[in-house]
This record gives sequence, C-alpha cells and structure tokens, in this order.
Amino acid sequence: MKKLLTILGPTASGKTQLAAQLAYRLNAEIISADSRQVYRGMTIGTGKDLADYEVNGVAIPYHLIDICEPGTKYNLFLYQQDFYDAYIEIQKRGVQPILCGGTGLYIESVLKGYKLSPVPQNEELRTALADKTLEELTKLLIDLKAKSGSTMHNQTDVDTAQRAIRAIEIETYNLEHPVSERELPAVDSLIIGVDIERNLRREKISRRLRQRLDDGMIDEIKGLLNRGIPADDLIYYGLEYKYITEYVVGKLSYDEMFCGLEIAIHQFAKRQMTWFRGMERRGFTIHWIDAQLPMEEKLQKIVALLG
Repeated sequence: MKKLLTILGPTASGKTQLAAQLAYRLNAEIISADSRQVYRGMTIGTGKDLADYEVNGVAIPYHLIDICEPGTKYNLFLYQQDFYDAYIEIQKRGVQPILCGGTGLYIESVLKGYKLSPVPQNEELRTALADKTLEELTKLLIDLKAKSGSTMHNQTDVDTAQRAIRAIEIETYNLEHPVSERELPAVDSLIIGVDIERNLRREKISRRLRQRLDDGMIDEIKGLLNRGIPADDLIYYGLEYKYITEYVVGKLSYDEMFCGLEIAIHQFAKRQMTWFRGMERRGFTIHWIDAQLPMEEKLQKIVALLG
C-alpha cells in the first residue's frame, strides 16, 4: 500500500492547487477534508475551486466533494467512514492517495482512527439550550470537554448556535454512552502543512471574498433558498452561508454582511492554525512549507520528503 500524503493549511493558503499539482506529478487522487464541500450546489461559498483540479488539461480525480444534498447534516461519523471507503478503493488500484483540506477535526479523526458512534438528536436537550447565546453555549461545550477529556470539538465548529448545540449534544451523548464497537484503524501519513504569513493570509482572504461575491456567491445562496432549503439550514453551515443568508433575508445590510463575514473568515483561519498547532502537540509531525515559494520548489520539497 502507498503511504497516505496529507496536505493541510488554513483557508486561502493555496493547499488545493498544491495538492492538484502534486497529484498530476504522482498520478495520484485527492480525498477532500472539508466539512462543507461535501454539499452539492454549495460551490462558490465553500471555495471548491474545481478549476484547480485540472492541470495541463488533465482532470485530477477527487473524492468526497458534492456527495450529499444541501440542508442535510453531514457529520464526522459519516466522514470517517466515507474517507476510509475512498482510501481503501484508491489503494486497491495501486494509486497514491492525497488527503487535502482545512478541516482539522476531519483530518485528525481519520489519521488517528477516532472511535465514534452515531449520535441521535436529543430534543429535550435542544429545547433546554434553545434560548442560550452562542457565548453561553461555547462555555457549556468547554465544560463538557473538560469532563470528557475530548479534543474533538474546538471553536471551528461553533460559529453558530445551531452548530454549538449539536457539538454539546455529541459530547453529552458520549459522556453518557459507551463508545460504539465500530473502530476504523489509524492511517499513517506524511503530513505537509502550507504555512502562509498572517498578513498575506488576511490580504488573500479579503481579496478572495470580493472575488467570490463578484462571481455570484449571493446568487448561489439565493438559488439554494429558492429551491426550498430553509434559511436556518443554510445559516447552520456558518461563514459565507450564515452572513449572506442573513443579508438576503434582510437581517443585515450589505456592508454589515461584508464586514462581519470578512472578520469571521479571518477568525476561522486563525482557529484552523490553532488546531494544526494542537495536532503537533498531540504527536503529529507536520512538515511546513512556505506558501510563497514557487510551485516547482514546493513540489520538489514534498517529493524529497516522500523519498
């Protein structure tokens, strides 16, 4: 079996383009590690950048993008199984797999082999939490994590009250129930991190946000709403879908939407880096490569590490 290669980094670091270029060189296939790119029709807002998956006229095969309908609640339990299915199928064909994304929790869950159980909705708990603020919910979640010793939910997953309630639901369930016997093995991987300087990252995030708005991100979200997907379901996905949905339904002005979203994405990228640094403290070795290096130099460094 070929050793898994993982490319991770914060939003706007250029990790997808790097992974695609590397896949072209190695005749590899990419498995996405992004918690929102699984949804069909959510393309601009999740930054799928599907054009990056074509290199010199060759379509790079990718997995776990556009695999479920918007409005549904995809989760870590499902991702872990879907990743492993794709990983084994790629390995059976003797092809090099590349895991690429910015959702640190998803990446760590498959590399470490988290023992997970499907967690049902707890309507009584949801009712009890319904009137609490996001700040109150975040404190509850931190307290639950302290009791369980869990590293599984950090603030990346609690940028909306709905997501925070689901995280509390999961932590509460896992405290009260033994972990399911279902266990997937840990996966050994060479991990490459794309390190982008903070000010450059902020500049790229702001420029990319303006570009995506110009490219029709608001129309994409209007289209999802027109298909009958409830506004609350889109708000659940956070970031672009939260702020632009609130703009479309009249809760925010355009300027409020833009400024709030820009700040939220900057904060999100910071939390991503906090998660990756936490992975290093938890025993993972991440080989960091400067995002500003020429593409060829980055590729050469990775190939050298692969041996």
